[in-house]
Amino acid sequence: MNITHLGHAAVLVETGDARILIDPGNMEAGWQDLVDLDAILVTHQHADHLDPEQVPALIKANPGAALVVEPSILDLAGTEVAGVGRVPELPGARVLAPDDKIAIGSVTITAAGGQHAIIHRDIPRVGNVGFLLSAEGEPTLFHPGDSYEYAPQGVDILAYPSFGPWGALKEGIDFARAVGAGRGFPIHDALLSETGRAMMVGRISAMTPTQLTDLRGAGATSY
Repeated sequence: MNITHLGHAAVLVETGDARILIDPGNMEAGWQDLVDLDAILVTHQHADHLDPEQVPALIKANPGAALVVEPSILDLAGTEVAGVGRVPELPGARVLAPDDKIAIGSVTITAAGGQHAIIHRDIPRVGNVGFLLSAEGEPTLFHPGDSYEYAPQGVDILAYPSFGPWGALKEGIDFARAVGAGRGFPIHDALLSETGRAMMVGRISAMTPTQLTDLRGAGATSY
């Protein structure tokens, strides 16, 4: 399995017969020209995970890609959402509810979770599903979207959400411990300074079973 962190929450996963993009949001510039994708996965409706301006062009450039989204996104497609903006039209999209599965080539994708982490009691929670990607002979990757609440077992590589208005380090440590992956890499990091990112990587690596490696700028990393 080759993994490329394209910035913030966007991750490209490549196996022998599948090329899968997760969370093409508006806080990174590494995914917009991708082609030959087999699937595009979206954990939730927020624009830093689903760019309303540029995702339509990505879909058009990848007509053969399965578009798999958290269920509430499809209900909102084409509408204006307060605090989010316009959710793009998503032609041909299918939903993946918690515990549902879909096969992309030899990769099985399982949805986990259900709700976004609490940002503030005055802000309504939205749907969120994490994605488990597994294939025979490959490590299992978990991309949780925006939640520390759901900790599936059997995870080898954790895409660890590093920082957000909904997260705290104390919760992130407990989350990484509960998942128990031996390896991982930071995502959801666009709001962190270099010093803050280094502190977070050091804390998680020292206090949990998960040894984080910063993949920014590293290109495709083989696991």
